Amino acid sequence: MEEGIAAPNGEDAAQAGAALRLAVARIARRLRQTHAVGDVTPSGGSVLARLSRDGADSPGSLAELERVRPQAMAATLASLEERGLVRRTQDAADGRRSVMTVTDEGRKVLMDRRSESVQRMTDVLDQEFTPEERSMLVAVLPLLDRLAERL
Repeated sequence: MEEGIAAPNGEDAAQAGAALRLAVARIARRLRQTHAVGDVTPSGGSVLARLSRDGADSPGSLAELERVRPQAMAATLASLEERGLVRRTQDAADGRRSVMTVTDEGRKVLMDRRSESVQRMTDVLDQEFTPEERSMLVAVLPLLDRLAERL
């Protein structure tokens, strides 16, 4: 095991939480480091992914789902909108409300980003991990997804 990541005792949730936080943060940081300067921010990428996956949504709802202040979401959406990655339209059901949708260019940016990250992870998994280790990682993914949803 890498230095700095302790093997948590199954009974110690605090130790497991700390080890998971460290490992996930390191993975995320290293994947972010591969993106070019001027690329979409991590929060922008998350919003693009959510809109692409779940469809149009209001800025307020996006702020809630992403667990950020409405002001922070407004800044993220303004940046994405300025770059043509999302489009703002009037809500058909409530004309006072706006909804955001991802554009074709936003989908392309998202796919390019995913492709880079996935390729980098694929290379490391192929070169550095045994088939058994890869199976172990895949087996824990549902648990990590569940943890992410509950945080």
